[in-house]
Amino acid sequence: MYSHTTVYRVCYADTDQMGYMYYGNYARLFEIARTDSIRNLGYTYKSMEEEGVMMPVYENYSKYLAPALYDDLLTIKVTIQTKPSVRMVFHYEIYNESGKLIHTGHSTLVFMNVKENKITKPPLKFLELISPFFK
Repeated sequence: MYSHTTVYRVCYADTDQMGYMYYGNYARLFEIARTDSIRNLGYTYKSMEEEGVMMPVYENYSKYLAPALYDDLLTIKVTIQTKPSVRMVFHYEIYNESGKLIHTGHSTLVFMNVKENKITKPPLKFLELISPFFK
């Protein structure tokens, strides 16, 4: 299992008139944490794309437990529970500054060969970096 945390401060542009983070922004937080977790491995989405592999979102799920508020410092925990194959599932937990769990979710992404527009296996370098977490 692989896990990584990212912090994010809720800015004014993230919020609605009530001062709550707009519900659509949680998917953006998932993406920020996802890309940061891969970067933490020593790899990037950009390098994956340069190798001809994209990762489109196949499925996205959110559960709203409590609102994130303007100026909250959020901690986003990303966990990958199973070794990636042609798909990769990211699980998320978002905590506010007081440590309260305010949001959960998961996203399934697939590895896609850009030239052929077909599902493929992950790039070898990416597998080499993430495999040690699943022994």
